[in-house]
Amino acid sequence: MLKAVNDRLIIKPDKVKHGRIIFTNIEKNIVNQGVVQSVGDKVTWAKAGDKVLFHCFDELPLPQDDLVVIREKSLLGKITK
Repeated sequence: MLKAVNDRLIIKPDKVKHGRIIFTNIEKNIVNQGVVQSVGDKVTWAKAGDKVLFHCFDELPLPQDDLVVIREKSLLGKITK
């Protein structure tokens, strides 16, 4: 498992759903929400398991498991039920 460092978060982006079709087109920056998988020790605003919105142009895609890395300042908000 990857561990985020400093002010970074590792996020698993959601898949965009339109009717019965599921789009997983992360490369085209369609998805800007997901679930936090890991947080660095300087992150104060989110924790693992939180569903968050993030700025889609600040992400760094990782080659495994469709994960992305962002800085805490790129978070736009938390999604609550």
